[in-house]
Amino acid sequence: MKKYCFETKMEVRDYECDIEGIVNNANYVHYCEHTRHLFLQQCGLSFAEMHEKGVDAVVARMKLEYKVPLRPDDEFYSRLWLEKQGIKYIFHQDLFRASDEALCFRGEIILVCLVNGQLSESEDYDRAFEAYIKV
Repeated sequence: MKKYCFETKMEVRDYECDIEGIVNNANYVHYCEHTRHLFLQQCGLSFAEMHEKGVDAVVARMKLEYKVPLRPDDEFYSRLWLEKQGIKYIFHQDLFRASDEALCFRGEIILVCLVNGQLSESEDYDRAFEAYIKV
């Protein structure tokens, strides 16, 4: 089992599902984004405050794998672990159905920082993630 550094529990809402009765594929990306924002809060970072300082973490690339569909009222765990390669922060994010721990989704989301509009390192993000980065 991977060593996750953050976990949150969520529940599927009916309006997130399509006509097939499963979560629409775009909503998995929303779940992952919400998880990353909660993780940032845990690390002492505010997305809004960082933006005011001229530092924006932006998604550069995503690799998404859909495994077992989530359905209305399913509870699930969103877990992540993090590594850094050069200027890229790589978030490995997995969603597991709470009832049976079935892997429902796996994502690799790569973020980079823009500092005053320029691709750059961010001392704030490096410091906040220092305890969580896998090297």
